[in-house]
Amino acid sequence: MGSRYHFGTGEVRVWRVKLEHLLTAWPLVLERLKFAKHILLLTDYDGTLTPIVARPELANLTASMRLLLQELRRVHNVTLGVISGRALDDIKNKVGVKGIVYAGNHGLEIEGPGISFINPLADEIKPLIKIISYILHKTLGTMRGVFVEDKGLTLSIHYRLVEDNQTENVKGTLDQVVGGAQASGKIKITNGKKVFEVRPGVEWDKGKAIRLLMKKYGKGGRYSGLVPIFLGDDLTDEDGFEVIEKYGNGFSIFVGEPNTGTSARYCLKSPAEVEIFFSRLLESMSQGYK
Repeated sequence: MGSRYHFGTGEVRVWRVKLEHLLTAWPLVLERLKFAKHILLLTDYDGTLTPIVARPELANLTASMRLLLQELRRVHNVTLGVISGRALDDIKNKVGVKGIVYAGNHGLEIEGPGISFINPLADEIKPLIKIISYILHKTLGTMRGVFVEDKGLTLSIHYRLVEDNQTENVKGTLDQVVGGAQASGKIKITNGKKVFEVRPGVEWDKGKAIRLLMKKYGKGGRYSGLVPIFLGDDLTDEDGFEVIEKYGNGFSIFVGEPNTGTSARYCLKSPAEVEIFFSRLLESMSQGYK
């Protein structure tokens, strides 16, 4: 399998030229999974469990997907979790499955069986986020097609409905508002699919959240028998893919058309295929991986 290197600021990231389709590789996947003592099944929400939609409140789980998540939660050697850029309460309400791990704001806040976590530095910056939210609602909230989402610890500026020639105006206004805080290192801006994220300037991301959960539910590292699985569709998920790949005994799964550069090893083309994967996984575990 080929790979290519992306050189970012102070980092080298390996992107695979060709991904293995997870459903095509299913026999080999099952062969590895049947030796797992514990499976940590983690997934993004938007674009992974649900299709990308014009406004975040419109992204809802299908009844069949929710039922699969409920059934997977009941499997004795599976810990199920959803890691999202959404606020913690928002993602809990959207998924609506009890007894699983929920990580909101890209893992800055986590709740689940035996764990309750909030990044302390991000919590300190919360008042500044509130001020920036107020200003952005005044400056960007009136621009046609822009939606400013206040998620407590972070902000999302959605511009999917903005005309193409107005995108630079959105970014320019955002830079003006947060420029000083960004220069001081208190705030950072990241990009997603038609969204800008305003986050605390702390060294934390989905990858670090996944590493924390792996330590929590798989004491002993690679020798614990833990097999972590992470599914995601966006740039913010790449840190998670890299943690899985570095671990060496897990499955990193990019959801979307497989021609996009990613460090994931496997791919599924859509949330519909994610549902097929979950269904096959549940069926195989109930039959003892036969």
